[in-house]
Parts: sequence; structure tokens; C-alpha cells
Amino acid sequence: MIRKEAVEQMLRWRDSLVGAGLVALGLWWALRAFGLLAWLGWALVPLGAVLMWQGVRRALFHMGSHGPGVVKLDEGAVVWMGPFGGGQVALADLTRLELDKTRMPAAWRLVVAGQGALEIPVTAAGADALFDAFATLPGINTTKMLAELRNRHKNVAVVWQSQLRWLH
Repeated sequence: MIRKEAVEQMLRWRDSLVGAGLVALGLWWALRAFGLLAWLGWALVPLGAVLMWQGVRRALFHMGSHGPGVVKLDEGAVVWMGPFGGGQVALADLTRLELDKTRMPAAWRLVVAGQGALEIPVTAAGADALFDAFATLPGINTTKMLAELRNRHKNVAVVWQSQLRWLH
């Protein structure tokens, strides 16, 4: 009954929709109820707002999932299995994260000193999970990462670089 594109959009924005629903329910309870339910309503408002904020950020990170290859996260490692290759990079070994928008489709470039780079198309199946993986990198600016992803310039942008350069 519901078009496939509409279902994909709802799934893309599901965290934001759930967060908005929690905010609405919390405000309803907080303003209409009394006692414990009113307090519970006030507690739901910030919880829903945080969920909504994170959902928007994840939805903006999503670039589609019909590209080449499949991305998996396995115990702190990013694994990409592509049609003509693949590879694995441990997030702890990562020295630089780049976004190469000169490629079609654009690709994340995970650089490890002495090993070269693993290039993952932003449209690979499962690439949405990379947002949470990249968010664990120490000192990463996820706002900058999202801005680079939405930037229309065809360039290679360094999104994150290890501060421990002397180790690598």
C-alpha cells in the first residue's frame, strides 16, 4: 500500500520521528496531567529532543544504499566487501579519514599509516553504520563531517586526522 520510496524515507528519518513523538507525548503529559505523569512528561521532552537531534544527524549522513559493496562493523573494525575487492581497517589504527568527492560515487577513504587506504563508497549497503563508527574517533567534529558530505564541491577533504602523528 505504501510506496517503497516513502518507506525508505520513513526508515531514514525514523529516529527523528520517534524523538518528535516522544517530545509531543512528553509535552502533552506535562501540560495536561498531574502528579507523577506530569513529571514523567517533563522527563520525556529532553530525551525525545536528544533522540530527534541524533536522528537528524544520522539521516543527513545517509547517502543511499544502492552503491557497490557492503559495509560491516566487526568489533572495532570496518569491513568493506566490494564487487572487485575489499578490506578491513581497525578504527584504533586509523590515522586519517578523508571524503573523496572526486569519485563517482563519493567515497570514504580510511587511511592507516604504512598500509595505504581503504575506500568505501558512501552509497554502499550498510554505510549508514559508519556514522556511529566515525563518531568514536577522538576529537572528530561530526558537524564538519556532515557539512563536507553535503558540500557540492568535487574535492578530497580531510574529515579527521589522528593527533598522535608521532606514533604513525
